Amino acid sequence: MCLIVFAWRPGHAQPLIVAANRDEFYARPSLPLGQWPELPQIHAGRDLEAGGTWLGVGAEGRFAALTNIRNPHQPPARRSRGELVARFLAGDVPLDDYLRDVVGRSVEYAGFNLLLGNAEQLWHYNARDPQPQRLEPGVYGLSNAGLDTPWPKLLKARAALQEVLHDPQPQALLALLSDPQTAPFADLPDTGVGLATESLLSSVFIASPSYGTRASTALIVHADGSRHLLERSFGPYGGHLGEVELKV
Repeated sequence: MCLIVFAWRPGHAQPLIVAANRDEFYARPSLPLGQWPELPQIHAGRDLEAGGTWLGVGAEGRFAALTNIRNPHQPPARRSRGELVARFLAGDVPLDDYLRDVVGRSVEYAGFNLLLGNAEQLWHYNARDPQPQRLEPGVYGLSNAGLDTPWPKLLKARAALQEVLHDPQPQALLALLSDPQTAPFADLPDTGVGLATESLLSSVFIASPSYGTRASTALIVHADGSRHLLERSFGPYGGHLGEVELKV
Protein backbone atom coordinates (compact mmCIF):
# COMPACT_ATOMS: atom_id res chain seq x y z
CA MET A 1 0.00 0.00 0.00
CA CYS A 2 1.57 3.23 -1.07
CA LEU A 3 -0.91 6.00 -0.41
CA ILE A 4 -3.46 6.33 2.37
CA VAL A 5 -5.45 9.46 3.19
CA PHE A 6 -7.81 9.30 6.12
CA ALA A 7 -9.99 11.32 8.45
CA TRP A 8 -10.14 10.34 12.13
CA ARG A 9 -13.22 11.89 13.75
CA PRO A 10 -14.09 10.30 17.13
CA GLY A 11 -17.65 11.08 18.15
CA HIS A 12 -18.76 11.70 14.56
CA ALA A 13 -21.45 9.63 12.82
CA GLN A 14 -18.65 8.39 10.56
CA PRO A 15 -15.56 8.39 12.78
CA LEU A 16 -13.11 6.93 10.25
CA ILE A 17 -12.93 7.61 6.51
CA VAL A 18 -10.13 5.98 4.49
CA ALA A 19 -9.09 6.17 0.85
CA ALA A 20 -6.07 4.05 -0.06
CA ASN A 21 -4.13 2.85 -3.09
CA ARG A 22 -2.05 -0.31 -3.00
CA ASP A 23 0.85 -0.08 -5.47
CA GLU A 24 2.67 -3.29 -6.36
CA PHE A 25 4.14 -5.29 -9.23
CA TYR A 26 1.31 -6.74 -11.28
CA ALA A 27 3.04 -10.13 -11.33
CA ARG A 28 2.76 -10.54 -7.54
CA PRO A 29 -0.29 -12.78 -6.98
CA SER A 30 -3.06 -11.49 -4.76
CA LEU A 31 -6.76 -11.84 -4.03
CA PRO A 32 -9.19 -8.91 -3.97
CA LEU A 33 -11.13 -7.74 -0.95
CA GLY A 34 -13.11 -10.53 0.68
CA GLN A 35 -13.76 -12.53 3.83
CA TRP A 36 -10.95 -14.93 4.65
CA PRO A 37 -12.35 -18.48 4.83
CA GLU A 38 -10.11 -19.69 7.65
CA LEU A 39 -10.28 -16.36 9.53
CA PRO A 40 -13.83 -15.13 8.90
CA GLN A 41 -13.38 -12.11 11.17
CA ILE A 42 -10.99 -10.63 8.56
CA HIS A 43 -12.26 -8.73 5.53
CA ALA A 44 -9.30 -7.72 3.40
CA GLY A 45 -7.39 -8.35 0.22
CA ARG A 46 -4.66 -10.96 0.38
CA ASP A 47 -1.08 -11.23 -0.80
CA LEU A 48 -0.77 -14.80 -2.07
CA GLU A 49 3.03 -14.72 -2.10
CA ALA A 50 3.50 -14.13 1.64
CA GLY A 51 -0.03 -14.56 2.99
CA GLY A 52 -0.54 -11.14 4.57
CA THR A 53 -2.52 -8.08 3.60
CA TRP A 54 -2.11 -4.34 3.18
CA LEU A 55 -5.46 -3.06 4.53
CA GLY A 56 -8.46 -4.60 6.20
CA VAL A 57 -10.95 -4.73 9.03
CA GLY A 58 -11.48 -7.31 11.76
CA ALA A 59 -13.73 -8.06 14.71
CA GLU A 60 -14.43 -5.58 17.51
CA GLY A 61 -13.93 -2.59 15.23
CA ARG A 62 -10.33 -3.43 14.34
CA PHE A 63 -8.73 -1.63 11.40
CA ALA A 64 -5.18 -1.88 10.09
CA ALA A 65 -3.25 -0.67 7.07
CA LEU A 66 0.36 -0.59 5.94
CA THR A 67 2.71 1.25 3.62
CA ASN A 68 6.36 0.52 2.95
CA ILE A 69 9.12 3.08 3.47
CA ARG A 70 10.90 3.69 0.17
CA ASN A 71 14.58 2.92 0.55
CA PRO A 72 16.32 1.12 -2.33
CA HIS A 73 19.38 0.42 -0.14
CA GLN A 74 17.72 -1.42 2.76
CA PRO A 75 18.73 -5.08 3.11
CA PRO A 76 16.27 -7.92 2.49
CA ALA A 77 13.95 -8.55 5.41
CA ARG A 78 13.38 -11.81 7.25
CA ARG A 79 9.61 -11.39 7.44
CA SER A 80 6.81 -9.98 5.30
CA ARG A 81 5.33 -6.68 6.44
CA GLY A 82 1.84 -7.79 5.46
CA GLU A 83 1.70 -10.14 8.43
CA LEU A 84 1.69 -7.12 10.75
CA VAL A 85 -1.76 -6.18 9.46
CA ALA A 86 -3.10 -9.73 9.30
CA ARG A 87 -2.01 -10.69 12.82
CA PHE A 88 -3.68 -7.67 14.35
CA LEU A 89 -6.94 -8.25 12.47
CA ALA A 90 -6.96 -11.95 13.33
CA GLY A 91 -6.26 -11.61 17.04
CA ASP A 92 -7.69 -10.13 20.19
CA VAL A 93 -4.50 -8.78 21.77
CA PRO A 94 -5.14 -5.26 23.16
CA LEU A 95 -3.95 -2.54 20.82
CA ASP A 96 -1.29 -1.22 23.20
CA ASP A 97 0.17 -4.68 23.75
CA TYR A 98 0.21 -5.41 20.03
CA LEU A 99 2.04 -2.17 19.28
CA ARG A 100 4.59 -2.92 21.99
CA ASP A 101 5.29 -6.27 20.35
CA VAL A 102 5.62 -4.67 16.90
CA VAL A 103 8.10 -2.09 18.18
CA GLY A 104 10.21 -4.83 19.74
CA ARG A 105 10.34 -6.82 16.50
CA SER A 106 10.39 -4.05 13.90
CA VAL A 107 13.97 -4.86 12.86
CA GLU A 108 12.71 -8.14 11.41
CA TYR A 109 10.91 -6.23 8.65
CA ALA A 110 11.85 -3.82 5.90
CA GLY A 111 10.84 -0.22 6.62
CA PHE A 112 7.12 0.31 7.15
CA ASN A 113 4.35 2.54 8.38
CA LEU A 114 1.55 0.86 10.29
CA LEU A 115 -1.90 2.21 11.11
CA LEU A 116 -3.82 0.34 13.81
CA GLY A 117 -7.17 1.26 15.28
CA ASN A 118 -10.42 0.30 16.92
CA ALA A 119 -13.58 2.17 17.84
CA GLU A 120 -11.78 4.33 20.42
CA GLN A 121 -8.21 4.83 19.18
CA LEU A 122 -6.11 5.20 16.05
CA TRP A 123 -2.33 4.81 16.14
CA HIS A 124 0.52 5.31 13.68
CA TYR A 125 3.91 3.65 13.92
CA ASN A 126 6.84 4.40 11.62
CA ALA A 127 9.54 1.76 11.99
CA ARG A 128 12.20 4.49 11.91
CA ASP A 129 10.76 6.19 15.00
CA PRO A 130 11.28 5.01 18.59
CA GLN A 131 7.60 5.07 19.62
CA PRO A 132 4.13 4.82 18.08
CA GLN A 133 1.95 7.92 18.01
CA ARG A 134 -1.67 8.02 19.13
CA LEU A 135 -3.43 10.23 16.59
CA GLU A 136 -5.57 13.19 17.52
CA PRO A 137 -8.69 13.92 15.44
CA GLY A 138 -7.74 15.24 12.03
CA VAL A 139 -7.14 14.54 8.35
CA TYR A 140 -3.90 12.78 7.53
CA GLY A 141 -1.89 11.38 4.66
CA LEU A 142 0.60 8.53 4.55
CA SER A 143 2.76 7.44 1.64
CA ASN A 144 6.24 5.92 1.63
CA ALA A 145 7.92 8.25 4.13
CA GLY A 146 6.68 9.67 7.46
CA LEU A 147 3.15 10.64 8.36
CA ASP A 148 2.10 13.75 6.41
CA THR A 149 5.45 14.03 4.60
CA PRO A 150 4.51 16.65 1.97
CA TRP A 151 5.01 14.68 -1.22
CA PRO A 152 2.88 16.11 -4.08
CA LYS A 153 0.60 13.05 -4.37
CA LEU A 154 -0.11 13.07 -0.63
CA LEU A 155 -0.91 16.77 -0.55
CA LYS A 156 -3.22 16.44 -3.55
CA ALA A 157 -5.08 13.40 -2.23
CA ARG A 158 -5.41 14.79 1.28
CA ALA A 159 -6.87 18.03 -0.06
CA ALA A 160 -9.29 16.05 -2.23
CA LEU A 161 -10.40 14.08 0.82
CA GLN A 162 -11.06 17.30 2.72
CA GLU A 163 -13.39 18.39 -0.07
CA VAL A 164 -15.66 15.33 0.19
CA LEU A 165 -15.83 14.97 3.99
CA HIS A 166 -19.15 16.83 4.19
CA ASP A 167 -20.76 13.80 2.53
CA PRO A 168 -18.20 11.04 2.04
CA GLN A 169 -19.39 8.37 -0.39
CA PRO A 170 -17.34 5.35 -1.50
CA GLN A 171 -17.49 6.32 -5.18
CA ALA A 172 -16.17 9.81 -4.40
CA LEU A 173 -13.32 8.34 -2.37
CA LEU A 174 -12.36 6.06 -5.25
CA ALA A 175 -12.56 8.98 -7.66
CA LEU A 176 -9.94 10.97 -5.72
CA LEU A 177 -7.65 7.91 -5.86
CA SER A 178 -7.82 7.75 -9.67
CA ASP A 179 -5.76 10.86 -10.49
CA PRO A 180 -2.97 9.83 -12.95
CA GLN A 181 -1.22 13.23 -13.18
CA THR A 182 2.47 13.11 -12.30
CA ALA A 183 4.13 15.91 -10.35
CA PRO A 184 6.49 18.47 -11.92
CA PHE A 185 10.12 17.39 -11.77
CA ALA A 186 10.96 20.31 -9.49
CA ASP A 187 8.52 19.02 -6.84
CA LEU A 188 9.67 15.41 -6.77
CA PRO A 189 11.27 13.94 -3.64
CA ASP A 190 14.69 12.28 -3.93
CA THR A 191 14.38 8.80 -2.46
CA GLY A 192 17.27 7.27 -4.40
CA VAL A 193 15.31 5.56 -7.19
CA GLY A 194 16.19 7.96 -10.03
CA LEU A 195 14.23 10.76 -11.69
CA ALA A 196 12.21 8.59 -14.10
CA THR A 197 10.99 6.32 -11.31
CA GLU A 198 10.33 9.24 -8.96
CA SER A 199 8.13 10.73 -11.69
CA LEU A 200 6.25 7.47 -12.29
CA LEU A 201 5.58 7.08 -8.56
CA SER A 202 4.51 10.71 -8.06
CA SER A 203 0.93 10.31 -9.29
CA VAL A 204 -1.91 9.32 -6.98
CA PHE A 205 -2.83 6.51 -9.41
CA ILE A 206 0.15 4.73 -10.97
CA ALA A 207 -0.02 2.83 -14.27
CA SER A 208 2.78 1.17 -16.25
CA PRO A 209 3.43 -2.19 -17.93
CA SER A 210 4.86 -3.89 -14.83
CA TYR A 211 4.11 -1.85 -11.69
CA GLY A 212 1.23 0.30 -10.56
CA THR A 213 -1.90 0.72 -8.52
CA ARG A 214 -3.30 -2.76 -8.00
CA ALA A 215 -6.21 -1.84 -5.72
CA SER A 216 -8.07 1.31 -4.69
CA THR A 217 -10.04 0.94 -1.48
CA ALA A 218 -12.63 3.14 0.21
CA LEU A 219 -13.60 2.48 3.82
CA ILE A 220 -16.31 4.25 5.80
CA VAL A 221 -16.70 3.30 9.45
CA HIS A 222 -19.99 4.22 11.12
CA ALA A 223 -20.55 5.07 14.77
CA ASP A 224 -22.56 1.88 15.29
CA GLY A 225 -19.48 -0.14 14.32
CA SER A 226 -20.61 -1.12 10.83
CA ARG A 227 -18.11 -0.76 7.99
CA HIS A 228 -18.69 -0.08 4.28
CA LEU A 229 -15.86 -1.06 1.92
CA LEU A 230 -15.57 -0.62 -1.82
CA GLU A 231 -12.51 -1.79 -3.75
CA ARG A 232 -11.50 -1.67 -7.40
CA SER A 233 -8.74 -3.88 -8.78
CA PHE A 234 -6.41 -3.02 -11.66
CA GLY A 235 -3.91 -4.69 -13.95
CA PRO A 236 -1.14 -3.50 -16.29
CA TYR A 237 -1.54 0.02 -17.67
CA GLY A 238 -4.32 0.58 -15.13
CA GLY A 239 -6.79 -1.78 -16.74
CA HIS A 240 -9.91 -2.27 -14.62
CA LEU A 241 -10.24 -5.87 -13.40
CA GLY A 242 -13.24 -5.74 -11.10
CA GLU A 243 -15.00 -4.22 -8.12
CA VAL A 244 -16.00 -5.60 -4.71
CA GLU A 245 -18.38 -3.98 -2.21
CA LEU A 246 -18.82 -5.22 1.35
CA LYS A 247 -20.89 -4.04 4.29
CA VAL A 248 -19.78 -5.71 7.52
